[in-house]
Amino acid sequence: MIGLERNLGIRLLNRTTRSVSLTEAGARLLAHLGPVLQDLDAALDSLAEVRGTPSGTLRINANKSGAAILLRDVIPHFLAHHPEVEIDLVSEGRLVDIVEQGFDAGVRLAEAVPQDMVAVRFGGDARFIAVASPAYLEGRDPPITPDDLHAHRCIRQRLPSGKRYRWEFSRHGAEVVVDVPGVLTLDDNDLIVEAAADGLGIAYVPESFARTLLDSGHLVAVLEDWCPPIPGLALYYPRNRHVPSTLRAFIDTLKEAEV
Repeated sequence: MIGLERNLGIRLLNRTTRSVSLTEAGARLLAHLGPVLQDLDAALDSLAEVRGTPSGTLRINANKSGAAILLRDVIPHFLAHHPEVEIDLVSEGRLVDIVEQGFDAGVRLAEAVPQDMVAVRFGGDARFIAVASPAYLEGRDPPITPDDLHAHRCIRQRLPSGKRYRWEFSRHGAEVVVDVPGVLTLDDNDLIVEAAADGLGIAYVPESFARTLLDSGHLVAVLEDWCPPIPGLALYYPRNRHVPSTLRAFIDTLKEAEV
């Protein structure tokens, strides 16, 4: 890069001891080179197709529940049939720009997938539910409507953006959003479920995180008629970009797994 800057007579990168960032000129050059680099990726990927087997690295950004399903039901089968592919799976709560961050695909709830992406649904519908321990509910009137939560101690959630999540309910077409009260705020669904099981209040989490404790009786669901199913997870990727053979093979495996 230094040699290129010297030949062009212009700085492309801002360099400090801790970071490197594009200058305005560097950003313009990268914008013009983007289509060229995409064509190069497509050309290199076509060589893998000639060889008859996908190879290289497949980068996927997923939320925690999506990553868990892929690791359990899809990735072992995929790697067994495609040993020349390396999977780089990043699990995080925030919704990132997968193109900008260099990912081939992302996994989020279908309703959160950007409209300019191709989405492949898997895992069935999802549901967020309100749960509490029998010990917490003992001697208390359980909430009948979402507004009743104002009379309860709730375990609130901090989103990756830093904002506190407002609980969303719906029934018969009516939608209610509640900024619940509480003295405890956490940023991880597993920790929230554990806190609810310990009697610290009512929690609102994806059902998959609470299922084991619900089945064992350590948690019970409340407001169930206000917690309908919603479209579940989807793997998504850019609509107008070359789809690498590794991703196409992964999507085929995902569909065959019928998760």
